[in-house]
Amino acid sequence: MKQAGFPLGILLLFLVAYITDYSIILLIKGANLSGTSTYQSLVNRAFGIAGYVILSFLQFLYPFIAMVSYNIITGDTLTKVFQRIPGVDPESILAERRFVIMLTTILLTLPLSLYRNIVNLGKVSFISLILTIAILGIVVVKAATLGPYIPSTEAAWVFAQPYAIQAVGIMAFSFICHHNSFLIYGSLEQPTIKNWSHITHVSVLFALLISATFAACGYGTFTGYTQGDVFENYCKNDNWATAGRFLFGITIILTFPIECFVTREVIGNLFFAGNLSTICHVLVTVCIVAVATAISLAFDCLGIVLELNGVIGAIPLVFIIPTACYLKLSEESWYHWDSVQSCMILITGVVVMIVGFVMTVIFPHECSHGKEMFYCMPSNSSTDNITVFFNETFSQSPVFIINIL
Repeated sequence: MKQAGFPLGILLLFLVAYITDYSIILLIKGANLSGTSTYQSLVNRAFGIAGYVILSFLQFLYPFIAMVSYNIITGDTLTKVFQRIPGVDPESILAERRFVIMLTTILLTLPLSLYRNIVNLGKVSFISLILTIAILGIVVVKAATLGPYIPSTEAAWVFAQPYAIQAVGIMAFSFICHHNSFLIYGSLEQPTIKNWSHITHVSVLFALLISATFAACGYGTFTGYTQGDVFENYCKNDNWATAGRFLFGITIILTFPIECFVTREVIGNLFFAGNLSTICHVLVTVCIVAVATAISLAFDCLGIVLELNGVIGAIPLVFIIPTACYLKLSEESWYHWDSVQSCMILITGVVVMIVGFVMTVIFPHECSHGKEMFYCMPSNSSTDNITVFFNETFSQSPVFIINIL
């Protein structure tokens, strides 16, 4: 919402949700047309070995970068949670993001990632869903209780902002599930287009409602101060925010293994003909998790990770490849509605990917990892804090300062 402008951002959110829903169903339709059962085999049938290699790269890249971003979020959120424990100060090892990332990786994400069957994560995913709803409740409460005390930034509610293309990439990142759709489709008791369409409609609609509520409450609270990880905006001593960070961290930890499943499957299909022995399964899983963890230890700015993964990984997987495969394999006329929609989505995806990548590189997302926001500073603690507070707010809301005085 910060990148796109709130009104335009909401419209784009609905548009991306629709495209996601349409392209997920289109993907399975393409598989039925080609008699294939995996994303890779579908693209191989449509575009040969070149398409197969490109897709495999993207299918590995997207969930792998997602794993990196999940580790960054874990480090950001849980360190602040641990600092609320009596006796844990900012210099403690539990307040060190690298230690927290390593600890959660060894104790939680790696063991969960070692499962061989994605069905085993069904209960884990359900728990993650329940926690997400609880986190949403906290964000809504904070919007009502904290929002009125934070001054809106200049032009906070204009219709559009100049970085809407990057916003589309982030939205695609948050909605995408194409890279594991075949895994889920194959796990259904009755894998039919009708059942798949019903599940897809319900899932995407539910995700849209949660995302839109998060967007409205999160941006409405912090406007132009909004960080890539919205929990970076809340003050460290906020008990509600601490609870939210804890639940958010657990949710991310439980989501991590699903992405690892996909990266491991891509490697298994490329190098082991889809048949990993137990030893290879363990070694490949450990290597994937270790590399993702190493990158997340070295890099801690979430915003640019989301933007790059959106335009490089998510946009091709959501907008471009499903529609291109359908257009290649379908025998429908060019003026058939599915063909027209597919062409429009394909062209839009190419434009968003190219322009979004260029803008992300030229105008990188700002990051203030681990810093307390100015509105968290007690106004009576020191002259320096008051000066910072006034400098941040005076140009935006003189009335706010008058009220404080």
